[in-house]
Amino acid sequence: MNPVIQLLKSHRSIRKFTDQPISDELINEIVACGQAAATSSNIQATTVIRVRDPEQREKIATLAGGQAYVASAGAFLVYCADLHRPQLACEIQGGQFSEGMTEHFIIATVDAALAAQNSVIAAESLGLGICYIGGIRNHPQEISELLGLPKHVYPIFGLCLGYPAQDPEIKPRLPLSVVLKEERYQSQDDLEGITAYDEQMRAYYRSRTGGTKDSCWSVEMKALVGKESRPHMRGFLAQRGFSMK
Repeated sequence: MNPVIQLLKSHRSIRKFTDQPISDELINEIVACGQAAATSSNIQATTVIRVRDPEQREKIATLAGGQAYVASAGAFLVYCADLHRPQLACEIQGGQFSEGMTEHFIIATVDAALAAQNSVIAAESLGLGICYIGGIRNHPQEISELLGLPKHVYPIFGLCLGYPAQDPEIKPRLPLSVVLKEERYQSQDDLEGITAYDEQMRAYYRSRTGGTKDSCWSVEMKALVGKESRPHMRGFLAQRGFSMK
């Protein structure tokens, strides 16, 4: 196994960090690696905001659901899908920005996710740990106001970076046979694969928590997709100019 594949398959979320600072040069290099990711039609619709101010980070930690590591990590970045900058470019050339296109929303969101994952791999290759913070979408309007985001920009997730102060196990993933399909979508073996994965996840949680957590993937999916999830996002996005036409 080559070192790149080994790194990719050893990913863990890190939520405890040492006090070792991360230099500006290192953060710049990590974000630059994100810029090197694929970008649809060269739109480069990603803006990254580094939040340094301790008070601001405490506010974001609270808004994100009380995730204290937002405040304690060596660095905290917010990844935004940004159509404000392409709008400016369009207007520089005398064009009129077409607001609210669903395709533009998808492009910008995917662009930002690709850039973030490139940055994550770069950070992990340098010995840093990371944790994505989707909880900033609990209160996206408040986060947008804190960060001064203009219209046609929305915060997708935060990213904690720091030197790890823990060494958690690697969380198992679904069997490849459930994820990789040949020629067309075939689901006849998915039930068996999910059942086997549930047992693997139960063992993982028992090991990681000393037997205090008894759960599995399908139980977690019932809790996640068996109810409404952040229904405020549609109205928020429309207010930001993402009306999905």
